[in-house]
Parts: sequence; C-alpha cells; structure tokens
Amino acid sequence: MTRKVLVLGEVRDGSLRNVSFEAVAAAKTAAEGGEVVGVLIGDSVSALGAELIQYGADRVVTVEDEKLNQYTPDGYSQAVMAVINEEKPEGMIFGHTALGKDLAPKIAAKLSSGLVSDVTALEVAGGNLVFTRPIYSGKAFEKKIVTDGVVFATIRPNNISPLEKDASKTGNVTSLSVDIKDLRTIIKEVVRKASEGVDLSEAKVVIAGGRGVKSEEGFGPLKELAKVLNGAVGASRGACDADYCDYSLQIGQTGKVVTPDLYIACGISGAIQHLAGMSNSKVIVAINKDPEANIFKVADYGIVGDLFEVVPMLTEEFKKLLINA
Repeated sequence: MTRKVLVLGEVRDGSLRNVSFEAVAAAKTAAEGGEVVGVLIGDSVSALGAELIQYGADRVVTVEDEKLNQYTPDGYSQAVMAVINEEKPEGMIFGHTALGKDLAPKIAAKLSSGLVSDVTALEVAGGNLVFTRPIYSGKAFEKKIVTDGVVFATIRPNNISPLEKDASKTGNVTSLSVDIKDLRTIIKEVVRKASEGVDLSEAKVVIAGGRGVKSEEGFGPLKELAKVLNGAVGASRGACDADYCDYSLQIGQTGKVVTPDLYIACGISGAIQHLAGMSNSKVIVAINKDPEANIFKVADYGIVGDLFEVVPMLTEEFKKLLINA
C-alpha cells in the first residue's frame, strides 16, 4: 500500500545533518511509491528545502518562526503537530539524535501512536513496515511493526544509506503558518563543548581513546589521525571520568552510539558499556598494550603495542596513501 510519510529534516548551524537524508531514504522505502514530504522547522530554513528534495523528498513543508531558532520540545511539537494535522500522513521518520529522541516520543504520545526507536533497517513485508532495532546493548536484534495509527520511527545515523543526490530534481517548498505560543522554555545561549570538525554521531571514521591515553595531551596523536582521515575523536567513559576530555565525546551505553565505517580504539580495554556504543561499527581496529584486553574480542584487526608509537605510524602511512591516491 502506498503511504504518505513525513521526514523531519534536522538543521544544525544552518545546514542539514546527514541523518536527514538517511531518513528520506528510509521514508522512500516506507512510502512504497507514495509521497515523501520533508518538514523543516526553524528560523529562515526554507532555502534548505531544495537540498532535501534533491535527496529524494517529493516536496517540503516549512514552519518558520524566530521562536523556533533553537530547539525546544514545546515549540517544535507545536510546529510538527500542525504539519501532521495539515498533511494527515501514515508515518513520520526522525533521526535517532538528541532532538529526535526527545521529540518523536512526545509527538507519538500526543497521537496515541506507536514509536519504534533506534532503527537500523527497514523493510516492507506482508503489507506491514518491519523495523529492525538492536536490543541488549547490541547483542541481539528484534523486528517490530506498528499495527495501528500513525507510524513513528527514529533511525540510527550511518545505518541506512541516503539516496544519491540528484541536483536536477525539483519540487514545491511551501510554508505553513503556525502560531507558536505558551513556550515554557526559551534558549538564551548555546555553549558548545563538542570538538570542532566532523559530528561524532555521523562520522564515517572515529578515533577513540581510553584511559591508555594517560592525559588530555595524550589525545593529541588521536586528533592528528582523525584530521588526516576526516574523522571524529571519541572517548571511553574511563577517559572522560579521568578528565582527559569532555563528556560530549563519550561513546557507550551512557554516551553516544556510533556506527562508523572505521572505528579505531586506542588504549580502550573494552568494557561492556563501551562496546554497547560502538560494537556495530563496520570495521573495528583495536590498539592496546594488553593482548588480553576485551576490546580484541570484537575487533576485526588488533595491534598489540603502545598507542603512542602505533598511532603516529598509522598517521604517517595514511598520509602517504592519501597523497598517492
């Protein structure tokens, strides 16, 4: 059956996050030939509508208001509910990001609908949308369907490939006027603690450090390797607890969940809580002086050695390869 599916395009610093395009690809599967409608919320976001269409959306609806310049649950929920009431979709897909994890259940609850979160794959079987999601810290996977009402889902970044961008594709970008009122929260200032460069949750390459980096300065070689590979730097909770880096870099059960193409673990022992946040990475490389470290059990490749010797060597070799490529 064909469906109309909405996709929330997530905007950060004036640009669409990559997970928005992945959500469009998921929505195309869910729509089964129906209509995929992008939704953009914020202050002056209509210019981004064309890019969302080039990645597969059929058209885009925007809700623009200066009160929506920064995300607040009550402001965004008013905007999304207005779009849903106007479009009457069969489903809506969000990114499994801080914003999506906060907003999607709020909207689903308002409509007494089902929500499947942290989706890593989507297919259609027997007329139902079948969502695959990890459980038990990634040790197993379950398949879920929503049998009634509007279907809501959040998709994990880097798991569903976006469609190829078609620069010639065009579609309508329309604006919906919504009276945003009674805001209980107003964002005065945003102080960013995350490192500059590639977004950790969407990075294709992640270089992560544990207690083995020994100090804040110990992350220097990791940052250099990440820069060469256009990747992001992450950390275990042990490194964060030791004040070697900010908690915004934490990967694990109580931190960020990442699924990059390449994950290089440096000086990380491999506690189960950390593995929950990175074990679904496509290729895992572990560097550790302890040959019995638990991280080697999930690694595709292991290097037993001092990270302060191995990482600079890798950096130089990657530089040579990339120059000759």
